[in-house]
Amino acid sequence: MKHRTLRLVFLAAVMLLAGCHSKNAGNKLYNPSQVAFSARCNPILDNQLYPSLILAVSGQQGSDTKSLPADCSTLQVSVTAPTDNCVLRVVLDSSVINYVTISQEILPHRGESYTFDIKPKWKYNILRKIRQPAQVDLTLTCYINDEEVDIKNLNISCRSVNECPLSLKNTDFRFLFAAYVNEDHPQIEHILTEILDQGIVTRLSGYQAPEREVRNQVFAVWYYALSRGISYSSISCTSNPSPTANVQHIRFFDEVWNTRQANCIDACVFLASILRKTGLKPVIFVEPCHAYLGYYTDRNRRHLNLLETTITSWVNFPDLERSLLDDGTLPPEKFNKISKYLSAKDIERYNNHQLSFEQLKLAVAKSLFDKASEYNRENYEANRQHFADTTSISYQQLDIEQLRKIVKPIQ
Repeated sequence: MKHRTLRLVFLAAVMLLAGCHSKNAGNKLYNPSQVAFSARCNPILDNQLYPSLILAVSGQQGSDTKSLPADCSTLQVSVTAPTDNCVLRVVLDSSVINYVTISQEILPHRGESYTFDIKPKWKYNILRKIRQPAQVDLTLTCYINDEEVDIKNLNISCRSVNECPLSLKNTDFRFLFAAYVNEDHPQIEHILTEILDQGIVTRLSGYQAPEREVRNQVFAVWYYALSRGISYSSISCTSNPSPTANVQHIRFFDEVWNTRQANCIDACVFLASILRKTGLKPVIFVEPCHAYLGYYTDRNRRHLNLLETTITSWVNFPDLERSLLDDGTLPPEKFNKISKYLSAKDIERYNNHQLSFEQLKLAVAKSLFDKASEYNRENYEANRQHFADTTSISYQQLDIEQLRKIVKPIQ
């Protein structure tokens, strides 16, 4: 009898607790419709997530974000305060591209609506490896004063890390070109050794050398690019469906080196990476549908030289070397294609077997370097005022050293 009584008391207690729980669950303090919690991708991104943007500006926090030329936030939430000075906590669940992220804010005034940027704790190692678009689901939970109020799910298209936004809803993002310049790439150390082995310069000392030697250093880098056999190949198009986004596929440093292919911007970031490593100050000039390289010949930025990087594809030194005849000369059809880059004296010396293949390459390289240095000069002078206009979207002068204050290399 005693055991039966105890069992009845226990069951009554359980039912009482269950009833209390049910009552509390059905009588939350905050109504979801009153709080009006919403979550979205930053409207400027048009529901597209760009790893290149995230990786490039990941070091910017707090007041530093004010120095960025555009709104670089990715996720936003909006709520209406149900009481004065209530505490909002938003939890972003872990996903394939981010860790659990908790954001907390004070909502001062009841009835007012507030919008906040969410700064996810990204899985940067994953973002760097995304080479084709993929859909990602994100879940955000809203708490008011520790009470769960609402949950929102977002489905976002995560783009390839090669996809660089140029403009999004008429907001300029071409400063992100600087993120593809990677002076820290480990391959560059080996490349610098090869450049010195060419014998054109004895050291790569940046601005410790006179201006004339600075130009010779750049020529040595130019000669290396020609010797590597980098050809022109445009793969700028992407599958991005956004009607408000202007984007371009950009090859990374190691992709240009490995594939020996580049378009105008690929070649600019490739050569700029090497120049930055040697201590020089490169500039990328962006015009409608084209980009070319510049570099200062002095530390104080008084003199600026230009370089049309696509001219490296006008000749292919590895192909020429493969076609050499037994006597070390080129077949006539091969020589005729490059003879236009030689002086009459060099042609005569070659025909008299007084010009070796290495000397021939050097002569061609110098001729092309001179052409590349003057190729955009007239155009640059005509558009100089547009480059100086910081509000211009069509013309940009991207000083890599200055942009390093806000844009990191994507590594």
